[in-house]
Amino acid sequence: MKILVTGFAPFGKEKINPSYEAVKRLPDKIQQAEIVKAEIPTTYIEDGHVLERLLETHQPDFVLCIGQAGRRTAITVEKVAINLMEARIPDNGGNQPLDKAIVPDGETAYFATLPVKAIVQKIRSRGIPAEMSYSAGTFVCNDLMYRLLYLAAVKFHGLRGGFIHVPFLPEQVLDKPNAPSMSLEMMVAGLTATIEALLAPEETNEPMGELD
Repeated sequence: MKILVTGFAPFGKEKINPSYEAVKRLPDKIQQAEIVKAEIPTTYIEDGHVLERLLETHQPDFVLCIGQAGRRTAITVEKVAINLMEARIPDNGGNQPLDKAIVPDGETAYFATLPVKAIVQKIRSRGIPAEMSYSAGTFVCNDLMYRLLYLAAVKFHGLRGGFIHVPFLPEQVLDKPNAPSMSLEMMVAGLTATIEALLAPEETNEPMGELD
C-alpha cells in the first residue's frame, strides 16, 4: 500500500505554508502504508504537471493533497472540486485566470473518492476540530484537486484521491487580528488520523450538510 501526500509551497505574502510543513512531519510509514511526501508549486497548470509525474513515478493507491485555507477554524475535508479557475490574487507564477475551465473537456465537477465522512469522524475522535467542506475555492487548491480527480478518471484508473484544507499556523496570525489558527502538532495528528481512516474506513451516513 502506498499513499502520496502533497503540500503546497508558500504563496501570497506568506513565508511558510502549513500544508507542506505538516506533510513533511508525517512518518514514512503508517501501519502497513508507505507514505510518499511531496511539495507542489502554487501555480495553475504546473501543479497538475508535477502531480502527474509523481503519479507516474510512484503509482500510489491513494493521493491526499493538502492546502492552506487561512480563515478556516478546523481541518476541512473537501467533498467536491469544480472545473473553474478564478483567481483573486496571482499565483506564484503571476497567473491570474478569470472564469476559465481547468480542463475544457472535463466534467463540471468531480467528487472526492475518499471516505470523506469517515475521515472527519476519525479526526474528531482525536479531539481535533474537523469539518466536511463543499467548496475547495477556485484558486490553486481546487485546481489541484480537480486535476487529481480528472487524472484518476481518465488515466490512473482505480486511484482514489481527495483534498484537505488546514488553517493558518499560530505564527502566521501574529499580524492578522482575530484570524483562527491551529498548531502544527495538531495538523500532523489530523493528517495521521486521515491516513488511518483510509486504511480502515468506517463510512458513516451521519448528516454533515450545510444549512446555507
